[in-house]
Amino acid sequence: MALSESELEQLAQAKAVLENPGLAVKFSHTLGAPIEKGFSLLPDNWQLKVRDATRDALTLALRGALFTMKSGTGAPAQAASSPRWHKLASAISGGVGGAMGVGALFLELPLSTTIILRSIADIARAHGEDLSDPEVQLACLEVFALGGPKPTDDASESAYFGVRMALAKAITEATEFMATQAMVDGSAPAIARLIALIATRFQVQISQKAAAMAVPVIGAVGGASINLLFIDHYQDMSRGHFTVRKLERLHGADTVRALYNAL
Repeated sequence: MALSESELEQLAQAKAVLENPGLAVKFSHTLGAPIEKGFSLLPDNWQLKVRDATRDALTLALRGALFTMKSGTGAPAQAASSPRWHKLASAISGGVGGAMGVGALFLELPLSTTIILRSIADIARAHGEDLSDPEVQLACLEVFALGGPKPTDDASESAYFGVRMALAKAITEATEFMATQAMVDGSAPAIARLIALIATRFQVQISQKAAAMAVPVIGAVGGASINLLFIDHYQDMSRGHFTVRKLERLHGADTVRALYNAL
């Protein structure tokens, strides 16, 4: 079945979001200072700390959010999501962390990541996803890998579908593992492998968030404002992601992907 005019418009809007210029550009445009300044102010060993903290945050977020994902499956599948509540929680988290300086990022990161994952799941549910399905839960986690191309990405493939292809095998293996487990074990090879792949993308965004906090002009605005931009970015990514997935369920993955690439 061909996509309707309305569905093609939804797909076009999803692509406009998913192939966006990235979080660093949003920080600079909104807060008024280049993120590059912030990178020069971070310690030399910052990237190693970010890598380890990102993996830990994703693991803890997946564990914590799964409980509320499963318990919330009784809500109407198509009920509207509630992004404002998650933004408020994220702003409070960022405000507390910002008051303690950029060094508090690692303390605040697990909480803010869990809040974002809950918001992603809420948007997934509103797009007709079944949050009790392990594959859907991991599709929510997959959103953390989205948000703009890396320099090593193949220019012949869209950034969005390139990420999905890169994660496809790991998601399949992790889904099969989670289907047989009562609780998420972050040390299990299938889960650890997927989280490591997602973390390589997500840590880029974490570094940009840290760089924004390190710039004196931006830092004065406070961690709450930075966290609002941060969660807003991933809410946008999740709306695009789950719009594409909804259309794939209706019309088939190959059809939707071909139309997406042709837009």
